[in-house]
Amino acid sequence: MTRRSIDDIKARADEFADAFENYDPKPGDQNAPLPPAMAVELAAWRRDAAEKELAEAVRAAREQRMSWREVGEAIGTSGEAARQRYRATA
Repeated sequence: MTRRSIDDIKARADEFADAFENYDPKPGDQNAPLPPAMAVELAAWRRDAAEKELAEAVRAAREQRMSWREVGEAIGTSGEAARQRYRATA
């Protein structure tokens, strides 16, 4: 692979910016399937966001004196498993 010059990189960046700024969606574009790698990346990002939200909810519940047993029941596991998983954040 040959190295690109700064001018080559800038020109390519300008092409991408132009394509983005001039994008005119066509009917059905919003429902187009994602490429497999992008779908996996998106799902991983959503999982990470959900885990952060769950950890924050557990922390808030524990601050309100909710028992680990109740937390576990709420997330579909045992109280001990919930305590082991979320103790550091609660």
